[in-house]
Order: sequence, then structure tokens, then C-alpha cells
Amino acid sequence: MLIRHVDDCEEFVAGDDSLLRELLHPDKSDIEIRYSLAHAKVGSGCRTRAHRLKTAEVYYILQGHGKMHIDEEAAPVTAGCAVCIPPRSVQYIENTGADDLVFLCIVDPAWKQTDEEILNTS
Repeated sequence: MLIRHVDDCEEFVAGDDSLLRELLHPDKSDIEIRYSLAHAKVGSGCRTRAHRLKTAEVYYILQGHGKMHIDEEAAPVTAGCAVCIPPRSVQYIENTGADDLVFLCIVDPAWKQTDEEILNTS
């Protein structure tokens, strides 16, 4: 049985500038899954850098208020929202609330750095 607690996972700044903790990844644990699961945080008044993945991704918002941007669309998100991000979509999320925006990131197949492109947009 594998149980990971978010506090036991090292926090680091991801390529999109979110604070990330990898909970599950098939390349980093002896588990047979296709996807990766990470816990992300964006501070109040901040946003992630625009980026795109070759793979599909889902954000599940745990806490806070934000605005999700996918290609030319934008919509508000709050705790309890699930966001489906199609492969190759330009995406970023901004924290529009006073507290941290906290969410889970599920990438299928599992996230690889070579599958992510950070975009230089303002």
C-alpha cells in the first residue's frame, strides 16, 4: 500500500511558477499507474506562466478563487471545480482571491518535462 501525505512531499517551484508537490508519479514510485498527481499552490494576486502540455490535464480546485484560462476562453473557478484541459491547449490560472489558490493536477499520461512548453507571453 502506498500512502503519500502532501506535507511529506518536497515543495518546489514548477516551470509555470506554481508551488508544486508531486504526490504520485509512476516514474518516481513503485506503482502501476499511467497518470501523475500533484498538489499545486498559487499565491494571492499571482498567476502561473502560460504553458501547454502534449498530454491531457485536469485541475481540481481545493481552496480559493481563481480564473482559469484555456486558449481564448477564461472562466472563474472555486473549490469543488474540476477543469479539463485538452492536450496542446495554452493554459494558465490566476489567483483572484485573498488566500492561496490550491488545486490538484492530474496529468494523463504522466507528466514529463519534455511534454511541457513554457510560453513567453505577457
